[in-house]
Amino acid sequence: MSRNFGKILVSLALPAILIAVTLIAAPASAAQAVRLQYRTSAPGATTAQAEPWLRLFNDGTTTIPLNQVKIRYYLTGTETYRFACSWAVVGCSTITGRFAPQEGGKQYLEVGFTSGSLSPGQNTNDMQLRFYRADWQTFTQGDDYSYGANTAYTNWDKTAVYVNGQLAWGNPTGTDPDPDPDPTDPPGGGTGELFDDFTYSGPNDPLLAQRGWTVRSSSGGPGVPGATWSPNAVSFPGGLLTLDSSTNGTAAGTVQTELSTASRKFREGTYAARVRFSDAPTSGPDGEHVVQTFFTITPLRYNLDPDYGELDFEYLPNGGWGEPSNILYATSWETYQGDPWQAVNTHTEERTSFAGWHDLVIQVSGGRIKYYVDGRLFADHGDIYYPETPMWIMFNQWFIDLQAATGTRTYRQQVDYLYHSKNEAVAPATVLSRVAALRAAGTAFKDTVPNQ
Repeated sequence: MSRNFGKILVSLALPAILIAVTLIAAPASAAQAVRLQYRTSAPGATTAQAEPWLRLFNDGTTTIPLNQVKIRYYLTGTETYRFACSWAVVGCSTITGRFAPQEGGKQYLEVGFTSGSLSPGQNTNDMQLRFYRADWQTFTQGDDYSYGANTAYTNWDKTAVYVNGQLAWGNPTGTDPDPDPDPTDPPGGGTGELFDDFTYSGPNDPLLAQRGWTVRSSSGGPGVPGATWSPNAVSFPGGLLTLDSSTNGTAAGTVQTELSTASRKFREGTYAARVRFSDAPTSGPDGEHVVQTFFTITPLRYNLDPDYGELDFEYLPNGGWGEPSNILYATSWETYQGDPWQAVNTHTEERTSFAGWHDLVIQVSGGRIKYYVDGRLFADHGDIYYPETPMWIMFNQWFIDLQAATGTRTYRQQVDYLYHSKNEAVAPATVLSRVAALRAAGTAFKDTVPNQ
């Protein structure tokens, strides 16, 4: 149901000036009037992180449950950002943040609450919020609609406040004026959640095994026959799973990397990870046919096993398999045969560079497998390719073949987080909101997914 007050007022043929006044500050009801104040502790037009501080006031006569409130801060640009709460009187653990795209290369940060209430005449006091680019590059905030350089609190109508889905304060901008969530995308976590922020000291950290991870050391495929799968090439600097795979052009001098869940307990539901692909090696000459991945898989018990399943994101920065250059595949497998080779799969691909950070989501629900890249539907598969059995979750980086390099080349793939919700199709924007909420609550790891 549309709640765009501008359209409603036009349909009533009221004067244009009344439309403008109503859009600037139209309370949800006379008894439920809210007001938002804003300041920033990072006033520069260019910054490493934006720092909007907010105070929400209840100027009405009734108590407002904060879980009915959404605050929107509008940005220019399509970069991937991360939200954080530095400190808040109401408690950072109750504050959520998600980024939603708008048309025309814009987006907004939507701030919400999981609990609490605001009595008449009261305000939330400081909510010291911040957001920054996922790659930690500086950015321009001076052209953001909701930005202001004021370092003292001021009533701020360039942010919008919604109460129970109705505009209660401010002047929203851009597309998607209806703040109500998709009713098919409930706020709960399905029948179990897995989240990992990858805060480990290294590949030998005992927490990895305790939390259900295996750092691969065993030999075998995929990749170059005779290559080593080395735990020592897996690290976690700054809470980022980092896979450093290298080769000197020989099988004996080739190192591949993999991190896998130890349990096969994942089938239907949503899988998500923020992954950094790279086009060039961190050292040495470029040119190897390297594969950087995020996927789920079951073991192949025998050739053309009908219970086999595999759902892949695979990025080839230098091509391979007959491709001359960058290509990203989303591939869904029914089964395969090793010798002679026979593949029963379907795939979707895009031939362009995907270097940098990307939010990857795979939804497995209702007979369909949907792959999303940065919120955009990338592929939609189904039919015989829908998985029938539980799978592992894996990240690995390996070489298709060797190009006889001179010197050693090292390629790097990184992962910021992993999120899974069992038996629930979660929208990509909601994944980001949930991850932000888990981080704001100080959750480094969570696993409530039951064993099969």
